[in-house]
Amino acid sequence: MRQGLIGRRTFMAGCAFVAGGFIAIPSQASTVIGKASDIRGKVDLKRAEKNEGLSAGGDIMDKDYVVTGAQSFADLALEGDTRILLGSKTELLLDSFIASQGGTMELGMGQIVFDRPEGLPKIDLALRTTFGMIGVRGTKFFAGPNRGVFAVFVEHGQVSVEGGGVQRLVGAGEGIEIAKPGDAPTETVKWKEARIAEAYASVGLKR
Repeated sequence: MRQGLIGRRTFMAGCAFVAGGFIAIPSQASTVIGKASDIRGKVDLKRAEKNEGLSAGGDIMDKDYVVTGAQSFADLALEGDTRILLGSKTELLLDSFIASQGGTMELGMGQIVFDRPEGLPKIDLALRTTFGMIGVRGTKFFAGPNRGVFAVFVEHGQVSVEGGGVQRLVGAGEGIEIAKPGDAPTETVKWKEARIAEAYASVGLKR
């Protein structure tokens, strides 16, 4: 994966992961949207051009840019019972987030697990990546490098994956792969338990 956060123009020219009905949701900067519930290793936070270390219990705000170091993990508890786990050497910009509605985030590199329990009201959230955008409506999924490709796995819920002029619906227990930015996603396949556990372990989560 290319280092650093992608630009808006680069993203618009690339492939996209889109969930039906997504609408960008504006939010105010410096709004507290959650806390760091667990930090392992070195995790840094950039806020309003200021860099600082992030520790357990620290506030998470809109526009925060979270970066994990080697062999480091972050577990972020956002409003609305939403959980985000970041793996080693991961960069995430929390562009905007409203608990009951959704928002946008940007994954510059690395891997995450987004977890929102089943049964809660659906939200519309977009996760931009170098490979496109994942549209989410209340679900649990993994996204990031896995076995030499960019992969998306859905544990529950559904996402729509679009790239290279091809669209795939990824449902519970299914995953797709994208070899490089601009490529079409593969056909969906059922992931075996070993691969699911491997992907989750990359963000410090035990299966």
